[in-house]
Amino acid sequence: MRAAAPRPPPRLRRSLQRSALSAAAAAGTGAGSGRGAMAEGEDLQTFTSIMDALVRISTSMKNMERELVCPVCKEMYKQPLALPCTHNVCHVCASEVLLQHGYLCCDPTSEPSSPAATPATRSPRLGRRAVPKPDRLDRLLKSGFGTYPGRKRGTVHPQSVSFPCPACRRDVDLGERGLGSLFRNLTLERVVERYRQTINISAAIMCQFCKPPQLEATKGCTECKSSFCNECFKLYHPWGTQKAQHEPTPPTLTFRPKGLMCPEHKEEVTHYCKTCQRLVCQLCRVRRTHTSHKITPVLSAYQALREKLTKSLAYILSSQDTVQTQIAELEETVKHTEVNGSQAKEEVSQLIQGLCSMLEEKRATLLQAIEECQQERLASLHGQIQEHQAMLENSGMVGYAQEVLKETDHPCFVQAAKQLHNRILRATDSLQSFRPAATASFSHFQLDVSRELKLLTDLAFIRAPEAPVIDTQRTYAYDQIFLCWRLPQHSPPAWHYTVEYRKTDTKAKGLKLWQRREEVRGTSALVEYLDTDSVYVLRVKGCNKAGFGEYSEDIYLHTPPAPVLNFFLDNRWGFNRDRLAISKDQRAVRSVPGIPMLFAAERLMTSCHLSIDLVIGDVAITQGKSYWACCVDPSSYLVKVGVGLESKLQEWFQVPQDVVSPRYDPDSGHDSGAEDTTVEAPPPYAFLTIGMGKILLSHGSALTSRDPNGCTVPLPPRIGICLDYEQGKVSFYDAVSFRELWECGVDCSGPVCPAFCFIGGGALHLQELVANKQERKVTIGGFAKLD
Repeated sequence: MRAAAPRPPPRLRRSLQRSALSAAAAAGTGAGSGRGAMAEGEDLQTFTSIMDALVRISTSMKNMERELVCPVCKEMYKQPLALPCTHNVCHVCASEVLLQHGYLCCDPTSEPSSPAATPATRSPRLGRRAVPKPDRLDRLLKSGFGTYPGRKRGTVHPQSVSFPCPACRRDVDLGERGLGSLFRNLTLERVVERYRQTINISAAIMCQFCKPPQLEATKGCTECKSSFCNECFKLYHPWGTQKAQHEPTPPTLTFRPKGLMCPEHKEEVTHYCKTCQRLVCQLCRVRRTHTSHKITPVLSAYQALREKLTKSLAYILSSQDTVQTQIAELEETVKHTEVNGSQAKEEVSQLIQGLCSMLEEKRATLLQAIEECQQERLASLHGQIQEHQAMLENSGMVGYAQEVLKETDHPCFVQAAKQLHNRILRATDSLQSFRPAATASFSHFQLDVSRELKLLTDLAFIRAPEAPVIDTQRTYAYDQIFLCWRLPQHSPPAWHYTVEYRKTDTKAKGLKLWQRREEVRGTSALVEYLDTDSVYVLRVKGCNKAGFGEYSEDIYLHTPPAPVLNFFLDNRWGFNRDRLAISKDQRAVRSVPGIPMLFAAERLMTSCHLSIDLVIGDVAITQGKSYWACCVDPSSYLVKVGVGLESKLQEWFQVPQDVVSPRYDPDSGHDSGAEDTTVEAPPPYAFLTIGMGKILLSHGSALTSRDPNGCTVPLPPRIGICLDYEQGKVSFYDAVSFRELWECGVDCSGPVCPAFCFIGGGALHLQELVANKQERKVTIGGFAKLD
């Protein structure tokens, strides 16, 4: 329910009543003049609307009063100081707080000497301040504190005063000057004074020096900080004295300086330091502490802050309907919270009661089992006792045996003694091998409730999953984005996950809305239908019965600069099967030049005719932009990745090439006879040279030229190749960070194919599409690599 509107203050309420009586009198006069019931209804409606407006104004002012109350004394501010944490506190309250924390301050009850600075006219709130005890002051002085906040005698470095802000509950560093470094918030004082005048409509400011009865003050003096009637003003400002030069002002309860003064130099502030976010005077401006700081005139700071505050206030005022809607939503949330809380309590009570009922049933079952076992054992033991009692001398069996021995008729004795002897044998055996018929121990009926006790001890409300951790080693972007994550070790399990992503656009004014994939099972997901050459931000959160957990940290992934080209390595023609081995899925190739190198050992002593083995893709590009990526084994001796004209690549297959005298140098991309032509034609090949875990960036120079300007960079996990067929250029990228490594032109007068060259041992494999991504081992001629 909404809180009832606060009642107006007494004086304002009496004023409203007078207005109501006036309106009622006017309504009665109109009725007497013959206006009728309709006029009376109109007057009543007008009166009601006026009252409603006045109540709204009173409510608004009452709400504003919260901003004008000191957090320490819970009264309206008196000489408020602006703390560095943007909160305010009365000067007297701040002094008392520092005294409580062991800082010795100037007497907070002292005021400048003026006619009003007498115990009788001092503020009643100040009269209630407790003066520090002499023994406390002696202890503070003996501990080495100086006469202003934070200063210790005998120390090389002055102590910095730490003030505990009562509003934000943080320790604010006031520097070595303590309260002396704080500005007085004159604007807040003016607001408090205007508010007091608005609330106390009929209140008059009385002269502070008249003897009872006091007269109403008509003048005020800023220098004396007092209000006077006409006679007292003349009395305390005699003609011909220096006080006669004091300029009278309207009477007021609080007196403030005309302008804001620097607390350190007592000079008027003229500039604003943006670096320190502090007003400074001319002397502060030239100090070393503000060297290289961005300082602007106070007029510029005033205009900028006034414009920002005006815009913010206009936005708040224009959003009143939104605020009311949000308040209604919050109230509805409060109702649902109360209902759901009661329902949750009832559910917990029912669950605990169910557990208790189940325990009670289990208790009865276990006790019944023990009781049955006990009765069975007791019956066996009682039977055994009876058998043993029969063996006693005065028992029936012993007497009967003695009488049978007296029998002299042989057949009759044998007949009777046979049965008796069997009984005596059983009794003798039981006597010799005595053992109770049942054990008295019930140890096997003991319960092990340690596991149940642990479960009951750990019985608690289920928690939502913790923020997932995205696996950056397995997450990457190719034709689609493959996102992989895991939950922290001790996180509650998640039933499913929600993946959110959006495209980042630095040029757009507003952020794009998050796109969402709901109820993702497992710990990986594919994000499809993405724009090329764009950066996407992704995040994940888990969900279980307790609700959704926190989001993971955002991860940024760059999509390829062009659509991904899906192709396979061509194993039908051209490549040397003695030195190259292509995998069954045609996605990986390995160079195995061991035997040919052994056969060419004699020639290697005199010249270096190493063969270049070439393998191309089974797709030719004839238009648009295409992108693909591959991984090169860091231990490869020399591998070249790039593109070439299909017709030229066929010539390459027809005529074996070597490193010493290639017809077309794959590194430079220029025909060896290009010096004889007058028109420079685009090169038919463009390759990036990789070897021994490094990339050679020769900037178009031939490998054999040993260009000193060429450099090497570390080999990234994946190399990306982007061919722009219309522009006739190919670009090479670090496929992980999409940092461009090298760009060059290429002849695109015909179909262009992806091509890969091997000199010596080496291996590479093409990156698979994300949709077909599966962890498996690809084996190429005994070379195993995790894909």
